[in-house]
Amino acid sequence: MIKKTVRMKTDYLDDYRLIADLPALVFFALVTVVFISIPFLFSELWLSVITHIALYSIAVLGQNLLIGYTGLISFGQAGFLAIGAYTFAHSVHILGFIPSIFISGLIASVFGVIVGFPSLRLKGPYLAIATLGFSVVVFQVLQNTPAISGGRMGLSVPSFGSKAEIFYLVLAFCYLFYIAGYKIVKSSIGKSFSAIRDSEVAAETLGINIVKMKLLSFAISSFYTGVAGALYAIYMKYLEPNMFFITESILMFSAIVIGGIGSVLGSILGSIFVIAVPQFFVGMKELVPIIFGIVIVLVVMFEPLGLYGRWIKIKLYFMNLPFR
Repeated sequence: MIKKTVRMKTDYLDDYRLIADLPALVFFALVTVVFISIPFLFSELWLSVITHIALYSIAVLGQNLLIGYTGLISFGQAGFLAIGAYTFAHSVHILGFIPSIFISGLIASVFGVIVGFPSLRLKGPYLAIATLGFSVVVFQVLQNTPAISGGRMGLSVPSFGSKAEIFYLVLAFCYLFYIAGYKIVKSSIGKSFSAIRDSEVAAETLGINIVKMKLLSFAISSFYTGVAGALYAIYMKYLEPNMFFITESILMFSAIVIGGIGSVLGSILGSIFVIAVPQFFVGMKELVPIIFGIVIVLVVMFEPLGLYGRWIKIKLYFMNLPFR
């Protein structure tokens, strides 16, 4: 008798279930317990690294929704990250921590819609260049506007608490946004995004509003990145313009390619790679871009789905172990 390896879906509601069955529930619970235990298991250095990975993965997932699911190449994420961070820094004294985080995301999403208008006419490298220009503009504005950026002294951000408290805050938002991202991908909105990515003509024929969905994709993506920027401000406790140079957009794009384009889990795996790997080459930082470049080339050549694709193959291998 052949071992059952795939759970067949029998209801449309299966698409919306975050946890498919009892084994998945047990695994989810164990992972949650491990995450909650992290501050007690790791040193402060690695706790900071893991916190950075968690908040970075929120921004990467936002960009993946735009690039991987809608097919709109954007290098404007550094600009949205900066808008979220500086919005938080200027509003936290008035609104408090949690409201300011969401306000930062909303302000970033407004700019995302504005930047998204060129996507209605531009495609591929032309759209990438246009969004890259947005990141450059935001960077230059911050560099030349001390009232916003704090000038040469930078801008201090009020302390949220200990490193453990910051980690739990970021972890809570990470869970929230990944569950939301999963639901978006499985919903009719996510399917519309994928249809636009595959063929705009076919999507329009099916009655999908291309304009609305493209702008919505930019809005959701920039909202994720804006919230990540606010969490980044809390994490760093200090802001200055050079923290949001265009290389941040390139690094996020690298995380998507390495982790897996069009994958929620791949966004986490890619974030782990681009944040954790440099920690092992602290004394040889010049090697990090070379390593990233080699890995991206290898992924494109041999594993287009990135680390997520490799994880799926490993998972299927063990599920079919007696019959491989």
